[in-house]
Amino acid sequence: MATEIKAPTFPESVAEGTVATWHKKPGDSVERDELIVEIETDKVVLEVVAPEAGTLTDVMAEEGETVESEQVLGKIGEGSASGDSGKKEEKSSDEPKAEKAEQQDEKKEEKTEEKKASGGKQHDVKAPSFPESIQEGTVAAWHKKVGEAVKRDEVLADIETDKVVLEVVAPADGALAEIKAEEGSQVESEAILAVFTEGGGSDVATAADKEPAASADDGASDEKMGDKIVAPAARKLIAEHDLDVAKIEGTGKGGRVLKEDVQKAVKDGSAKKGAAKSSAPSKAAAAPAAVEGERVEKRVPMTRLRQTIAKRLVQAQQTAAMLTTYNEVDMTEIMALRAQYKDTFLKAHDIKLGFMGFFVKAATEALKRFPDVNASIDGTDIVYHGYQDIGVAVSTDRGLVVPVLRDTDSMKIADVERTIVDFGKRGRDGKLGMDDMIGGTFTITNGGTFGSLMSTPIINPPQTAILGMHKIQDRPMAINGKVEIRPMMYLALSYDHRMIDGKDAVRFLVTLKELLEDPARLLLDV
Repeated sequence: MATEIKAPTFPESVAEGTVATWHKKPGDSVERDELIVEIETDKVVLEVVAPEAGTLTDVMAEEGETVESEQVLGKIGEGSASGDSGKKEEKSSDEPKAEKAEQQDEKKEEKTEEKKASGGKQHDVKAPSFPESIQEGTVAAWHKKVGEAVKRDEVLADIETDKVVLEVVAPADGALAEIKAEEGSQVESEAILAVFTEGGGSDVATAADKEPAASADDGASDEKMGDKIVAPAARKLIAEHDLDVAKIEGTGKGGRVLKEDVQKAVKDGSAKKGAAKSSAPSKAAAAPAAVEGERVEKRVPMTRLRQTIAKRLVQAQQTAAMLTTYNEVDMTEIMALRAQYKDTFLKAHDIKLGFMGFFVKAATEALKRFPDVNASIDGTDIVYHGYQDIGVAVSTDRGLVVPVLRDTDSMKIADVERTIVDFGKRGRDGKLGMDDMIGGTFTITNGGTFGSLMSTPIINPPQTAILGMHKIQDRPMAINGKVEIRPMMYLALSYDHRMIDGKDAVRFLVTLKELLEDPARLLLDV
């Protein structure tokens, strides 16, 4: 019997996903839990693994197609690929006997499983431990029913938080005896979700399991635009770029317009509305007058990540007594040091020498000298951290995320640069996990990469301070009674006045300035 490969259960804030990559082709053999296909959503890239070992027989959702939650993506057969079915007549007469023997063995195994006691050792299935910044999660989906047999480490349920979706796996071979937190219910850290019994359960297929699932090619989620069938993801791009669907060539089945077709049209500029056609130049010339004065609006739902960013930033402004102090740093010495050693640094560490490494190391030293800036507020308590975990703001297409550099005091500049490059790449690919973003005692954000000359960064709770870097710009400065042109950068330190006095905030920023303007201080610890 063929086993269906289904898309993961998407959280309520994600309506659909796109089949990004198939790692197996029809006819390929697969192992249980082996990665088969990746589904890209507006927040993360989800991996779909093989539910059973066997052979991939059918691919029902091609790369680039839009799929919905739990939609059937393909099927896995027990034997060879479906393309070999036409050769059944060529099999030797011994093969049916072997198949019958295997079936008899399977029946014996099933009877043995049925005879196993259903009242084995019981375990409490608990929610994962949430970080201090996350109060609760939502039970997004149960992948197993009560009494259904499962293997050790097989996914039982998904818990959705503000940042990522966490998987809850089976503690042993057995079955769920009782579900205590239904789908959609709110749960706290380490709350009991279910009771699990070792060795119990029977894998009974229901009538619903035997019904053939709707194919991803049935076009149920597609929509006609003019004379063409357009996938949902493609419709969004067409609306965003105001394209003429009639000028886009569909490469999907039945001429369906896929997301890649629209992206190609955007790149080529061949599907813009009002563009002149060789066959009708007079009509094309009159087109701009028809849409003159048009006021186009579009409405798109906020992603869950964007909602979380908005909620936390407003919360920070409403709860913290936030002030910002400014200073400027002369980047002459660091730029000279970087120019002198950048080639040697690249050869030695296989990574480019940037400015962020210097700022992280300088901030680490300043945090050691001013522990209030490295502290956090928990209710009416002040938590002083004996370590420095610095978050680095990374901009992605899905929004701003802040992965954390751990124990920066023990990191070298090369380690900092390498980790930040890795964060940026994984952030853009949607591969950052919960462990990358939890915690942090201080944050650095660099608006200078986008040309910002001055800004007021917002604190990332429960931290009490954040440093804003800005664009390096040549300005005339008075140096020893003479006017010189120097590369200057404005620094902004936003801090929570409930915890940090203005004097300490200013001294922290001055210390940072001194360390950066004379990098030798970082080596000499002065």
